[in-house]
Amino acid sequence: MPMHDWSRVEPTIYHHFHQQWSSAICAALNSGLLPNGYSALIEQHTGGLVPDVLALERRPRPQTRPDGLLTAEPQTRFTISAENAILRRANRISIRHHLGEVVCILELVSPGNKASRHQIRALVDKTIDFLEAGVNVLLIDPFPPTARDPNSLHKLIWDVIEEIPFEMPADEPLLLASYRAGVSLSDATPTAYLEPFRVGSLLPAMPAWLDMDSYILVPLESTYEFAWSVCPADFRHLVEHGQLPE
Repeated sequence: MPMHDWSRVEPTIYHHFHQQWSSAICAALNSGLLPNGYSALIEQHTGGLVPDVLALERRPRPQTRPDGLLTAEPQTRFTISAENAILRRANRISIRHHLGEVVCILELVSPGNKASRHQIRALVDKTIDFLEAGVNVLLIDPFPPTARDPNSLHKLIWDVIEEIPFEMPADEPLLLASYRAGVSLSDATPTAYLEPFRVGSLLPAMPAWLDMDSYILVPLESTYEFAWSVCPADFRHLVEHGQLPE
């Protein structure tokens, strides 16, 4: 199912699909992709961190790995590791361990996240807060850059960590970004795994890190296709053609 151009419809239209896609991702993760002891939940929030994140206590690295976890380096086209990381001291999906500790956040970007300079700054700050707390993040951005994020949301996020050049391919303005936070800021720096894509592209599976050494691959393409298939016919026609059927 090729990625649609969600910028051509009203935000309220995308909001419905956003809910369907979030539910499909959670269902896929909870149907065997996550190892025992991990759960994916849709969190209702009004800003700031999800509960338990600020008080997060990082678990020691397990001696044995549950079945299904991957440890080989993810094969994304861009991988960026911070050498001199300087982080500020001072409806998303969460993956929790035993329904408690948050280990990874899946953030599906919506038009509201880019509606103003304040909103886009809030998204960047929120992502940095998660990484500072040792929580991994998978960012899914199906909207092209705006004047507020001309070089992608990733560039705004990474500039807080370490300012290094990064340019999105001109013909691939949409972005998938998986951030591995590390065990702590003192002994591991963040790493970003990036996959640019475009309207009409198929979505690659992306890593969602559960700890410093292991991750699962989130099936973005199959969940996107399922979410699309359960949308009303008029809805799909509007997204594909820019107008309702006669």
